[in-house]
Amino acid sequence: MQRAKSQEHLKNMLLTALFAAMIYVVTAFVKIPTHQGYIHVGDGIIYIAAALLPTPYAMAAGAIGGGLSDYLSGYAIWVLPTVIIKASQAALFTSKKNNIINKRNITAVVFSAVVCVAGYYLAGGILYGNFVAALADVPTNLIQSAASAALFAFLGIVLDRMDFKRHI
Repeated sequence: MQRAKSQEHLKNMLLTALFAAMIYVVTAFVKIPTHQGYIHVGDGIIYIAAALLPTPYAMAAGAIGGGLSDYLSGYAIWVLPTVIIKASQAALFTSKKNNIINKRNITAVVFSAVVCVAGYYLAGGILYGNFVAALADVPTNLIQSAASAALFAFLGIVLDRMDFKRHI
């Protein structure tokens, strides 16, 4: 029994590291620069991780991948907000269903967009010292959320057709 738990923990840790690396790569290198940062689809990978991994592991993958991307891309001032926001986004999803695409996870995509937009608005207001100026980032965060939702839906449908969850 203890050995099975240990093996499951090791598998989850390895998958967490793999997802953190994928989130970093997709966030840092598949992006469109904007006036204050960049638009990326890394959140779509966070959503996939959250639909496959137990919540604490998915939160860690999102926080590590997103945080590393900001830090190594020259946006170190955003690391703390990103770690909090990405972990919060991952916490909205469930890995307890048989499919990646399910009612809970589709709903989570919507709430994740709210967390992303509101979280970065609040962080921007604090960092800029001006909540009016922070409004300039709202449209780009909405685009980022929509693009990430599309990536999640596409990958989720493909992985569900492959019965991927059963094989990991």
